[in-house]
Amino acid sequence: MSTENEGNPVPPAPSAPPVPPSSPAASPQAAASDGGEAPTAPIPPTPQGAPASDPYGPAPQAPDASWPPPPPATPSYTDPGAGAGAGWGSSYDQQHQQYQHQPFQQPQHAPKKGSGRGGLIAAVLVAALVAGGLGGGLGYTLAKNNDDSGSTTISATSSGGATQVKRAAGTIAAVAQNALPSTVTIESEGTNGQGGTGTGFVFDKQGHIITNNHVVADSLDGGKLTATFPDGKKYDAEVVGHAQGYDVAVIKLKNPPSDLKPLALGDSDKVAVGDETIAIGAPFGLSNTVTTGIISAKNRPVASSDGSSTSKASYMSALQTDASINPGNSGGPLLDASGAVIGINSAIQSASSGGLGSTGQSGSIGLGFAIPINQAKYVAQQLIKTGKPVYAKIGASVSLEDGTSGAQITDSGSGGSAAVEAGGPADKAGLKPGDVITKLDDSVIDSGPTLIGEIWTHKPGDKVEITYKRGGSEHTVTVTLGSRVGDN
Repeated sequence: MSTENEGNPVPPAPSAPPVPPSSPAASPQAAASDGGEAPTAPIPPTPQGAPASDPYGPAPQAPDASWPPPPPATPSYTDPGAGAGAGWGSSYDQQHQQYQHQPFQQPQHAPKKGSGRGGLIAAVLVAALVAGGLGGGLGYTLAKNNDDSGSTTISATSSGGATQVKRAAGTIAAVAQNALPSTVTIESEGTNGQGGTGTGFVFDKQGHIITNNHVVADSLDGGKLTATFPDGKKYDAEVVGHAQGYDVAVIKLKNPPSDLKPLALGDSDKVAVGDETIAIGAPFGLSNTVTTGIISAKNRPVASSDGSSTSKASYMSALQTDASINPGNSGGPLLDASGAVIGINSAIQSASSGGLGSTGQSGSIGLGFAIPINQAKYVAQQLIKTGKPVYAKIGASVSLEDGTSGAQITDSGSGGSAAVEAGGPADKAGLKPGDVITKLDDSVIDSGPTLIGEIWTHKPGDKVEITYKRGGSEHTVTVTLGSRVGDN
C-alpha cells in the first residue's frame, strides 16, 4: 500500500512478518575499521491509525477507506556519512553524489495468534544508483606438467556462436530475447539535479511507456526524463499521467521510432502460485538485467513509500515473487513463462543493508512485489485518456491500526466529518460506524489497508459483496463502488 496524504505517518500493513534483526535500519558503515560490528540505529516505531481521507487536512483519527494513509513526518533522506540507516533506492545530484533513505518497516514483534493472511509494509524502489565498476577480472592459466605430458581442449567451431543458437519458444532465453527490445531504462531528474534510475516497458505503438509513479516523481514540475532502449538509443520523454495511490505512471517518448513493439499483456487474475516468473530491469543501474523466479503468493496487501516527508503511500494487492528484484527494477515488467506481462515490479522487502558496489542500499532477499497487470492496464488507459487516475471507493472511514479481526468503520472521519459518507456506497448499503468488515467477495479482510488494496483492484461501478460484523452477528450486503478522480 502506498502514499497519499501529506505530513502524516504511513500505518503498518496487517500481519507483517517480523523484521529480521539485520534490518535496513543499520548504519551505512557496515563494519568498523578494526573489524568490529558497526553500530546499529534502532528502527523508529511506526505510527498507527493514520488518516486516509483528506490528504491536506489536519491529522484525523479515522481515515477514509477510499484513500491511503500518509507518510511519516520525519524526512528519511540522509547523508551517508551521518550514520543513518540504509534503505531502498537512492538519489543523485548533477555530480552523482550519493544519498540514501530508509524504508518503512514494521517494528519487530511476535506473530499474533489467529492472524489472517500477512500484509507487508515494503519500501518502494524509488531510484537506483548507477553502479560503480566491478573490480577484478577473470582469467586462467594453462600449465604444462614437468614430465612433458600435455592436455588437449576441444572448442566450438568459430563458425557457430551464441547468436546463431536457436532458442526454443518458451525458454527463458527466448522470452528475454523477445522482451528486452521493448524494455527501457528510465532516468528521471528534477530541477534540483536529483533523480534516479528505473525501468519501463512499451505499452503501445504510439510511444507510451508504463512505469511506476515513484520512478518519474523527480521529473515532475519541469524536470528531465529520458528512456534508453537496449540498443543504446535514447529518447526524451514526458509524463502523460501518474497515479500516486496505484504507483503507476505513463510516459510518452518524444519523436518515438516507428518500429516500437508493445509487450503482450497477460491476465494476472489467472496467475497461480508456483508459476514461473521473469523480471527485467536495471538493478543498481545495471540495465537490461534478466532474473527468474516463481509466483510466491497472490493478493498480498502491501503499503509502500520512499520514506521522505513529502512522500505519499501507495496500496497494492500484489503478486509476490522470489525473482531477484532490486533498486532500479521499479517499473519493469514481470513476465510469465510465455513472455506476457503479468505485473509491474514495484517494491521489495529487504533484511540487510549494503548493495552492489558498496552503495549502502539494501538488496533482494526473494521478497518482491508487483502490481497486477489487470489493474495497471486499467489505470494506464485512464491516464492516457484523461491524464488523471480514477479510484474506486466505498465512502467510509476505517481504522488503519494493526490487527487481524477486520477493517472497522470508525466513529468519525477526517477532520471530524462523518465516518460514513451520506448517500455514498456504504451508506446506501446500510453500513454504520462500528461495523467490522471481514470479507470483500471471497477475499479475507484483516485490516483497513487490506480493504483499501482490495477495493482498488476493482473499478467504480463494480458490485461487490461485503461481509461485516455488528453486535456479534455477521451480515452480508452488496455494495456498488463509487469513484474519485485524481490523487488529491
